[in-house]
Amino acid sequence: MAPERKFAAPLEAVAADGRFCGYASLFGRMDLSGDVVMPGAFARTLRLRGARGVRMLLEHDPRAPVGVWLRLEEDRRGLWVEGRIAGSADAARAGALMRAGRLDGLSIGFRTVGADEDRLARVRRLTEIDLWEVSLVASPMLPEARARAAGRGRAEAGGVAPEAAVDAGLVALLRRETAILRQTR
Repeated sequence: MAPERKFAAPLEAVAADGRFCGYASLFGRMDLSGDVVMPGAFARTLRLRGARGVRMLLEHDPRAPVGVWLRLEEDRRGLWVEGRIAGSADAARAGALMRAGRLDGLSIGFRTVGADEDRLARVRRLTEIDLWEVSLVASPMLPEARARAAGRGRAEAGGVAPEAAVDAGLVALLRRETAILRQTR
């Protein structure tokens, strides 16, 4: 009997020349810490710093720069990134891990400038972010934030079945209802 497959085979995460792309953040999606990035949150940072002013790191380690961002922009779905791995032993290791399908997560490092917090639902809506870096990571806080080889379309790079996405509004409602139920006991 053949083994059961639960997930499709991963797409190649980096091109032969080290280029890759993907969504580092998706708007309206709750990450594993309860943060939801709102449209426009990156606008000021991108205007002031541009792609070259945001570092590319490995696992958020400031001692492990692994390349350069060629393009960072907000679109209707989130923060789209295009970058190139280059320049160090850490970069060579990251590229090898990406080619092997072992490293394809993207994660943002930032300082919160503006946010609305719903403490009852334990949700923080980030309205303005001072973006410092975007890291290549094995396990992103937003599971849908993934890298793909350069040249793949945005829909393919950020493609997640709608039913698999974490709906921030639904999670907030469930947390609120759970909190109310706990108070009535």
